[in-house]
Amino acid sequence: MSERRWSLVTLLVGAIAFVVVAAWRIPWHPVPGGTPAPASASSVFDAAQIARANAYTDPARHLAWASLAVSLAVTCVLGFTSLGARLAGRLRGWWWVRVLLAVLLLAVVGRLVTLPFAIVGHHRALGYGLTTEAWSPWAVDQVKSLLLSWVISGLTVVVLVGCARRWSRAWPAVAGVALGGLVMLGSFVYPVLVEPAFNHFTSLPDGPLRTQILQLAATEHVHLDDVLVADASRRTTTLNAYVSGYGSTRRVVLYDTVVHDLPRRQILAVVGHELTHARHDDVLTGSVLAALGTLGGVGLLGLALHVVRRRPGALAEPTVVPLLLALLAVGTLLSSPVNNGLSRLIETRADVGGLEATRDTSAFVTMQKQLALHSLSDDPPAWSQFWFGSHPTTLERIAIARQVGHVIERAAVANAP
Repeated sequence: MSERRWSLVTLLVGAIAFVVVAAWRIPWHPVPGGTPAPASASSVFDAAQIARANAYTDPARHLAWASLAVSLAVTCVLGFTSLGARLAGRLRGWWWVRVLLAVLLLAVVGRLVTLPFAIVGHHRALGYGLTTEAWSPWAVDQVKSLLLSWVISGLTVVVLVGCARRWSRAWPAVAGVALGGLVMLGSFVYPVLVEPAFNHFTSLPDGPLRTQILQLAATEHVHLDDVLVADASRRTTTLNAYVSGYGSTRRVVLYDTVVHDLPRRQILAVVGHELTHARHDDVLTGSVLAALGTLGGVGLLGLALHVVRRRPGALAEPTVVPLLLALLAVGTLLSSPVNNGLSRLIETRADVGGLEATRDTSAFVTMQKQLALHSLSDDPPAWSQFWFGSHPTTLERIAIARQVGHVIERAAVANAP
């Protein structure tokens, strides 16, 4: 088959498999009785709290949009004009060395053009008390993040270019399968290789809280060897918890701010949500969908390269790296509504599952309010939530909790002797 046909077949296989897995694993109707309208802000927060959240979040959101726009513009200029190819063409060495150097060069340029936005953002976070991280460790974290993105992007591009050099026609299928496998591997090893570079983890000490968390895990039929606490307070004052990894690397992690700042009932509400993720293997589902999306995306990339370059073998030379990164950036942005829409459904199911396990609606609602107050989050514009929101908004989650709470109460009354 021709390179173009291989690209089309790869795209179709990846897309069909993605739809099948999504139809099977995504909770399309996660809220009993249907998703309610969001709660009103005035029913949850007072006027001063709303004003303070808006004062911080509105400029922060515009900073993020501006940073994304500048980053995308620079990436597209370097990728869709001859400027990037000329820069990459000046690099010397084996082809894979030139690829890695080109990716590093473009990553540094991208980080430098968005650095002013990051500096302003950190300054505002310090001013509003959202972070305790001084400028020196913040700069170290920026370098770590840059190196991590270089490793991930560099490995991706080396695989793409290497496959194109080895299999001039079938490279979309080979590279798609290889990169999909790397997505699965990366998700598996991330908790043990990457997370320790940014945080230190300790086991939650023995005591009533640990005992109750293990009891809650048993209620949700989740095997839990340990509960980890991350030293997030050296970087942030916000509250968070998460599940990462799958299989033998799966871990439930609480920020130390959660352990220190929330009452036990609210901590259990947080943990109930995360345990529902673990019960449904949501990280594994997300990883499989990401791998299949990568397979289809490589096929789409092959078709896009055919349109842009109009010749076979366009991906075989390191000078194509800027164009490749530009196409990947545009594709990532355009696919965000699908990825985030699926994520919101999964997060909604985790909220519902946690509520059903703890049966403590008031603690969940209060916890959501505290999370919003600590992070100064507000109700984003509808289009922004559709495109970039990976979780339901605070007001949506509170409305869902109230509805699920009513369902639980009615069921309890109906089952009472």
